[in-house]
Amino acid sequence: MIQHITTLAENTGEDIMSLIGQSFDLTAQLESLSLPRILLALLTATLCGAIIYLVYRFFYRGVVYSDNFNILVLLITVVTAFIIMTISANLVLSLGMVGALSIVRFRSAIKDPRDVGFLFWGVGAGITAGAGLYFVAIIGTVFVAALYIVLTMIKKERRCYLLVVRYGTDAESNVNALLGTLKYKLKNKTQINDRVELTIEIKTVNNDTTQLSRFKAIDGVDSVTLLEYNGEYMN
Repeated sequence: MIQHITTLAENTGEDIMSLIGQSFDLTAQLESLSLPRILLALLTATLCGAIIYLVYRFFYRGVVYSDNFNILVLLITVVTAFIIMTISANLVLSLGMVGALSIVRFRSAIKDPRDVGFLFWGVGAGITAGAGLYFVAIIGTVFVAALYIVLTMIKKERRCYLLVVRYGTDAESNVNALLGTLKYKLKNKTQINDRVELTIEIKTVNNDTTQLSRFKAIDGVDSVTLLEYNGEYMN
């Protein structure tokens, strides 16, 4: 019985050492990455990235569309795919890659929370494509694209805007009278000498801009500006 246990332990130890030795054998493991598999993974990642690119391009509802960011998402999808192919082929490379990527820091601020979702979407598609799960990558990308498009299409047409009115103090009573007919939130009010700048948050339906003409018709109002409010306004 003791001899059997000893033999089993020796065999187990040899298997573990053999596995560790194989993990350091870079040539043998990279041979499993055939050219067709590499090309298929990269093409799948490119296809998924192109879908993400088109969805972001035609269904973006933020304030300012950035084509550079959109191209970045496409590149991240492809880059993630061949990184996953590399680290999946060798244990040592995977540990080294984790250590190298842990020191990477991104300094660019993400202004729209939805942009973070697109980045994770690209990374997720790249991971599944690089892991050889081509069908999962394509189906997952198409499903997320359809979900995002549906949510965008059914979004209410009622939007928030910032209305900035600049006027003289002599028009204060007329401006306040018009404000009394609106549902609004005061964001900022600045007065320098006899000039006042008022910023309020209002909601409009179907891009109704009649508020501009109503304020502009008041005597003493210098200018009226309507800006779409995305939640990043700071007092």
